[in-house]
Amino acid sequence: MSVSSATTEMVDPVPGAAAPHLPQQPDLVQLLSPEGERLEHPEYSIDVSAEELRDLYRDLVLVRRWDVEATALQRQGELGIWASLLGQEAAQIGAGRAMAAEDTAFPTYREHGVAWTRGVDPLHVISLFRGVDNGGWDPVATRFNLYTVVIGAQCLHATGYAMGLQRDGAESATLAFLGDGATSQGEVNEAMIWAASFSAPVVFFCQNNQYAISVPLERQSRVPLYQRAAGFGFPGVRVDGNDVLAVLAVTRAALAAARDGQGPTFIEAFTYRMGAHTTSDDPTRYRLASELEEWKLRDPIARVKAYLSRTGVAGPEFFDAVEAEADELAARIRSGTTEMPDPPGTAMFDRVYAEQTPHLAAQQAQFEAYQASFEGGGH
Repeated sequence: MSVSSATTEMVDPVPGAAAPHLPQQPDLVQLLSPEGERLEHPEYSIDVSAEELRDLYRDLVLVRRWDVEATALQRQGELGIWASLLGQEAAQIGAGRAMAAEDTAFPTYREHGVAWTRGVDPLHVISLFRGVDNGGWDPVATRFNLYTVVIGAQCLHATGYAMGLQRDGAESATLAFLGDGATSQGEVNEAMIWAASFSAPVVFFCQNNQYAISVPLERQSRVPLYQRAAGFGFPGVRVDGNDVLAVLAVTRAALAAARDGQGPTFIEAFTYRMGAHTTSDDPTRYRLASELEEWKLRDPIARVKAYLSRTGVAGPEFFDAVEAEADELAARIRSGTTEMPDPPGTAMFDRVYAEQTPHLAAQQAQFEAYQASFEGGGH
């Protein structure tokens, strides 16, 4: 610890963070500057209509409002925990909107924005964090798999599913989401080995939000994460994760390549987690407030709004309408959460197997008999 004055923030120094052998950070694929100016890229160009731009802005605003309301509900004791996506909206909306209808997403536990793009009801996600169920949506119908808390396991699931698609001759791909911390997990590296060996139609989408819970990226990797892909034998690309247009273009191209039989791609979406890792975390213990203020200037929603305003694609009436819709969504989330019924105790037996086994049926009968023994007994 180092303290220079009473007002100086205290942070845990990073061994080797300033080492001279660290490479310069490469340029990002960027199509929309932090100031909201449209840019061109030689490899990734994209034509987006005025309506599509407005829809992307709407997605970003509504997903952030969902996240803010869920955080507040957790603070009020209505949710057991919440994993915020604050600051990562563009990475998730861009990736989710890049998917074709038959593509399948394999999320971690923070991909609320991707869930939104796949038509998942926010209350079906919130029910998981309230402890009512394991996720109320249908992963087959939505092509959005259930949340995965085991770090990196979803990359194996996505790769295996992609290999199945390959053998079935399906013209679709999978999109595996992971964080920068997960790149240190064995499961992720094993998944990339298999994906490379079989040219599986899978895209690994890493949201590099700078911190694996409380550990900065410098402690995990001496090279930018996207460069790791070369070691496995497939391409990697680094995109501005706060630029929804760039993420859309890069992810769309990677998925198209996967469907075309060109194998996997690793995308590093360089972004920032503006909130805590989860509501049980205190980020002030391991990062500077000045760093957060710097990243606020790169806010993914502000840059889209600036572009829409500057080009005349949207005006005050549109922005007011989106805010009104966000208010309605927030009200539905609050009421839907507090009115969410607890499941009956027998619900834990319902979806263990596709068909209930005799052993499980016996367990359920014993449980029901035990519960019935309390009825009328004054307990």
